[in-house]
Amino acid sequence: MPAPTADRIGCAEFRRSLRPDRRSFVKAGLLGAAGLGLGDLLRAEETRAKPGSPSGRMTSVILLWMRGGPSHIDMWDPKPDAPAEYRGEFGTVGTNVPGVRLGDLLPMSAKMMDKWSIVRSLNHHDAGHSTGDQICFTGYNSGPMPDENVHPSVGSIVSKQLGHLTPSMPAYVMIPRQVPGAGSAYLGVAHKGFETQADPAQPGPFKVPNFSLATGITTEQIGDRKVLLKDFDRVRRDLETSGQLDAMDRFQARAWETLTSPAARDAFDLDREPEKVRERYGLMPAFDPKASNRCGAPNWAQRILLARRLVEAGVRLVTVDLRWWDTHVKGFESLKLGFLPRWDRAYTALIEDLESRGLLETTLVLAWGEFGRTPRVNNDAGRDHYPNVFSAALAGGPVKGGRVVGESDSKGAFPKANPKSPQDVLATVYQHLGVDINAQYLNGSGRPISVLPFGKPIDELG
Repeated sequence: MPAPTADRIGCAEFRRSLRPDRRSFVKAGLLGAAGLGLGDLLRAEETRAKPGSPSGRMTSVILLWMRGGPSHIDMWDPKPDAPAEYRGEFGTVGTNVPGVRLGDLLPMSAKMMDKWSIVRSLNHHDAGHSTGDQICFTGYNSGPMPDENVHPSVGSIVSKQLGHLTPSMPAYVMIPRQVPGAGSAYLGVAHKGFETQADPAQPGPFKVPNFSLATGITTEQIGDRKVLLKDFDRVRRDLETSGQLDAMDRFQARAWETLTSPAARDAFDLDREPEKVRERYGLMPAFDPKASNRCGAPNWAQRILLARRLVEAGVRLVTVDLRWWDTHVKGFESLKLGFLPRWDRAYTALIEDLESRGLLETTLVLAWGEFGRTPRVNNDAGRDHYPNVFSAALAGGPVKGGRVVGESDSKGAFPKANPKSPQDVLATVYQHLGVDINAQYLNGSGRPISVLPFGKPIDELG
């Protein structure tokens, strides 16, 4: 069937109804989970080694969410010896890792194959977009309303377990806004991803219209961020006058300072990034969907750049919406004219950028969608939904470059060796971050639910 347009698939925006007052600011600064003061949490954290590299940086994850389902055969798992109706219109290119080939529209990725790795044997059972989203974001099947989470997403779990470690920044950020499967479910609004709302892919200055504290206190959307800055300054002034700041010990004072510092605002200010860096990620003109089909490739390269800024500032997990890879109609034309050149440029820029800044060893980059595409080309020169086997690309953190984990069969139809599940991928993410996957949380019915139903880290990547 024809691919839906991006505007028909747009995610509903969540209302911002919690307006901060002095009491909520003080509570956010001094109180944490289970009644612990944030100062207490910081004090406890200082007594043990932080996860991450020897430099002490905390670990983080950038999740490049290729919603719609990228074609594994045309990207990361080409089948040059398969019949034409399976291998498609593209050729292959050799990489700098002997024996590993990619689709020939990924030449930049091929030249740095030693920096990233592929899992080629992923599979699950659901060919629906939103239902597949739920599996890949939560590890669980969807409920009766698949656009709404029954179980918390990977980002919300990260916020729940790790959010207190970086109080100056939200633990979980969505660029530009929440997608199906990425919600917080029974963990509550405090662990819903902070949505930038503003979109770096759009022309003009990038300005985030709201601000969220790491504890989940969210301001009402405002048109001018200066209003919020004045509120911060007023509350700080009142506390200093009343002597409350003097009464705090150094850990509590640190907690308050991070909550009211400009660090988060600076991290979200994409306009601070040098033009040369922005050009490396890609500043190509908007792709014209009329040139192929209605599934145009947005210029989401700047979203990826913003994700790098955020993990550098301390965000633990950033999800970047890279939709819409649903290439049913004129799929090869769409991939050739828009998707793959842009992907190749932005993905390699991110890896290079992270490495040059010393962030790659602590930042795991996961690129995948809810499934792959059918091995057989359809009658509209595209491929359809296909969860029976698909691929994911991983770089950084514990991942050693140049690895290929698992294998699909000769037509890219089913796993042939070493099959892996989305739950295994999530377990790999959680292990990198130091999340306890055996932890349980009460759902709406009061039943304890584990972080994951099953799955284990993909050790072959390390």
